[in-house]
Amino acid sequence: MGSGSAFSMDEYESLMATSDVELLKKAWRNEKSAPEILEFQISLVQRSREQIQLMEETIEEYTKNGFDPLIVSVYQMDMDRAQYLLRSYLRTRLQKIEKDMIHISKSDLWNRLSKEEQNFTNRCYESMKNYLDESVLSKLPIGYQSDIKQSNASEEDDMVPEPNLDTFVFCKSENSIGAIPLDDSADEIVDLIAGDLYILRYKSIKPFVENGQIDLV
Repeated sequence: MGSGSAFSMDEYESLMATSDVELLKKAWRNEKSAPEILEFQISLVQRSREQIQLMEETIEEYTKNGFDPLIVSVYQMDMDRAQYLLRSYLRTRLQKIEKDMIHISKSDLWNRLSKEEQNFTNRCYESMKNYLDESVLSKLPIGYQSDIKQSNASEEDDMVPEPNLDTFVFCKSENSIGAIPLDDSADEIVDLIAGDLYILRYKSIKPFVENGQIDLV
């Protein structure tokens, strides 16, 4: 359905009953709760943008053709909800990038960003580095002018903040997963049963969040 082709009422109601809005809500909840940035949902975001545009065109056409204002207002609320979820999802990711930009740019997390987010990260880092160089680092003794190391003697980037993967998160799964270890030694395990709510360290369920088996709430 191309631009300028509005939905019929049946098509509109069918759209709002599809899983994309629920998938967007799930992606938004996972991103808000996870301590690290997750994989960018490129296909879902693209579909959501296209659907919101068609929803706008449909509401405009319904208004022009004199549809019941109450019906139009209900459709407007549906569209506002989809727009809120999409904007909040993208904003949450940008906030994480601003907080952990150096760590993200130097780790595998970089590949989780969209091209636009990677460009944003580069611009943010350059702006921050230029500011630090001019205001602080250039005034320090030689050997202490790095923005990522305490001194040239440091073997690691010891001034780069990283996400705390030991953060406790609320989570649940639509399907029973079975026993998973709660620590590296596997001394503690928990059986994840479908629909039950758990509070666990993010690190222990990280792979299951990444592959979609566990949702954060």
